[in-house]
Amino acid sequence: MSDEIVATNEGTLKPSKKRRFAVRWGKRLLHLIGRFQARHSLVGVGPVLDPAEFPWVGELEAAWSGIREELDQVLVHPEDLPPFHVMSPEQARISKGDHWKTFGFYVYGHRVEDNCAQCPYTVSVIEKLPGMRTAFFSVLDPGYHIPPHRGPTRAVIRCHLALRVPRERERCWIRVDDKVCHWTEGKCLLLDDTYEHEVRNDTDELRVVLFLDIDRPSDRIGTAFNKLLVRMIAASRYIQEPLKNVVVWNRERAERRRQANP
Repeated sequence: MSDEIVATNEGTLKPSKKRRFAVRWGKRLLHLIGRFQARHSLVGVGPVLDPAEFPWVGELEAAWSGIREELDQVLVHPEDLPPFHVMSPEQARISKGDHWKTFGFYVYGHRVEDNCAQCPYTVSVIEKLPGMRTAFFSVLDPGYHIPPHRGPTRAVIRCHLALRVPRERERCWIRVDDKVCHWTEGKCLLLDDTYEHEVRNDTDELRVVLFLDIDRPSDRIGTAFNKLLVRMIAASRYIQEPLKNVVVWNRERAERRRQANP
């Protein structure tokens, strides 16, 4: 086993102390860089952003029902969806058990071919979004709480297109800094995830969003800087390892299906 990944008593994997140290200080550096990025941003830099600042939001919201149809097909086999931390061991602190699942299409510009093939309409929509870097279905189980955490960089804007929202929507929320927001099916919620945020689903229904990271609109200096930073992140083990894990998961999923249907 790699000296950067260690096994816990429960048999799960988590990053080693060396790797956690590197990730922690790397994120702190990125937060300092965020101040520079804010000065060059052409859109708001608060915790929650105005959808009117992003011309593509209307087109994405208009496509939501078709995306929802493909999501429903994916959810026919929930056992095929990996927990978030299985794909990215660094997320073990905020992803426990199998209560937060994902179905990834793009990870920092890297396409997940098997998953894209299952949802062609969704992929046709997201590939038209300017500066789309990451896209996946984010499935949160009833009763689950994602504890407070921060994203690594202001180079991207986080977008949630709500696909399945519990009927008791007031009991399902995301807090970003001091703003508490609720999802509305078919509508986008845009935020800066470098602010501390947490999610809670205190209902008995799933909450599912199409989770997107989009390049932050910036001036010429900010755009050049952000593109360089994103390329560095995309080439790092922070991204490359989850991509390898997705390939392994999908291969094992295909083998399970083959054995179940010889």
